Amino acid sequence: MDTVSPYVITVASEKGGVGKTTLATNLAVYLKALREDLPVTIASFDNHFSVDSMFAIGRRRGASVAGLFAGIPAAELASLGEYGVQFLASERLLCPPDGDPNHLRRALGRSALPGILILDTHPILDYFTRNALLAADLVFAPVKDRASLVNAASLQNALQEGGDDPERMWLVPSLIDARLRLRDNLGLRDFLVFSARERGYQVVETFIAKSPKVEGLATNLTSRVYPVLTHARSTAVHRQFRELAEFVLLRFDAAGPLRARLTPSGEWTADTLPGKLRRLAAECPVCGRGARDGGHFFFDLRSRRRGLLHPRCLKGLLRETELKTLMMQEGMLAFTLRGPGLIGAEADGMLSLYDGEGEEIASERIEALEGYEDFWRGATGRPFEELYREFLLVSLETGTTEYFLKGEGRTRFAGLRRRVLREMMGK
Repeated sequence: MDTVSPYVITVASEKGGVGKTTLATNLAVYLKALREDLPVTIASFDNHFSVDSMFAIGRRRGASVAGLFAGIPAAELASLGEYGVQFLASERLLCPPDGDPNHLRRALGRSALPGILILDTHPILDYFTRNALLAADLVFAPVKDRASLVNAASLQNALQEGGDDPERMWLVPSLIDARLRLRDNLGLRDFLVFSARERGYQVVETFIAKSPKVEGLATNLTSRVYPVLTHARSTAVHRQFRELAEFVLLRFDAAGPLRARLTPSGEWTADTLPGKLRRLAAECPVCGRGARDGGHFFFDLRSRRRGLLHPRCLKGLLRETELKTLMMQEGMLAFTLRGPGLIGAEADGMLSLYDGEGEEIASERIEALEGYEDFWRGATGRPFEELYREFLLVSLETGTTEYFLKGEGRTRFAGLRRRVLREMMGK
């Protein structure tokens, strides 16, 4: 029989002041509010005691988070707190019990703790942060500027070094001042999103805005820290946290019984689909039929959706373009969809051809988008009317899905994708 274990969300950043704890604590409240019957638990490996200040009822402190590393099941450590959220009390001095980065993963596998567990971490990649990363089903990395975006690489590297799928990590633009404009009237959020995706990161669709009212919830004449849900519902941040919680619940529901579990022997099973497979399109986005015999691999930069495009369907997309005469055996096509807002009459597209080294060969504007609507819907998995500033990459090399998802094919596609995105950013 499988051991009950929680769906773990780790909130991490090596840079302080990015809203990490605000994100973790408020996410817990919103998850519980959206689904009252879902057990939600939160714990922090940081020593600022914000979790205790928000969730402790009266002077009741409860069992310490240190118990997770002392062999005590998490279900026995969790105390019922404010807003229906369970919590583990913070500890001022946590001492690593060993050098094993998978200690927490094994402990939570035997924890008998149901529902969702949120882990807030110290702003340093120490023993406890590494354990929290490798135990996670989902990692949120808040970014508010270029420095925090650069620091996200260390979190991704820690996941890869631990043998985990780095696609568990999603960046969350945080503390964004919508009034701030960079060069060419570019907003900070747009800069962070495009820069993150150019580096191959996943970015959530929503963001957490900078709000003096929200910042004041942790600074008052009492020792309490108040959540946005109860004390800042009039702010845009209220809607943004709801959107983030809905994002989590979709992934929690999708994981369901497919999540990896710990067997009675203490080994992790492989009965789970990696994140990349859960975002794999089963049909060609043009004709809607399967591409079992192989095709051109496509990748949607926003949703990370991927799949195969029939060679004949790709030729059909290009039949009215000048690029059809320049096609090669290796390289990449970049489809760009852009407009002033939601797709409308003024929206247009751009089609660019890159060689095997990521150098641009030619590009062509596509003003008549009618023939591409089904293609965009199938490739992104979203209604055409909702699309905005989209980037879709298609390999000129053909192969099977297995070829492009592992081994040489995956390495070749990922390398070319990075070079093409750098070339696009350099324009």
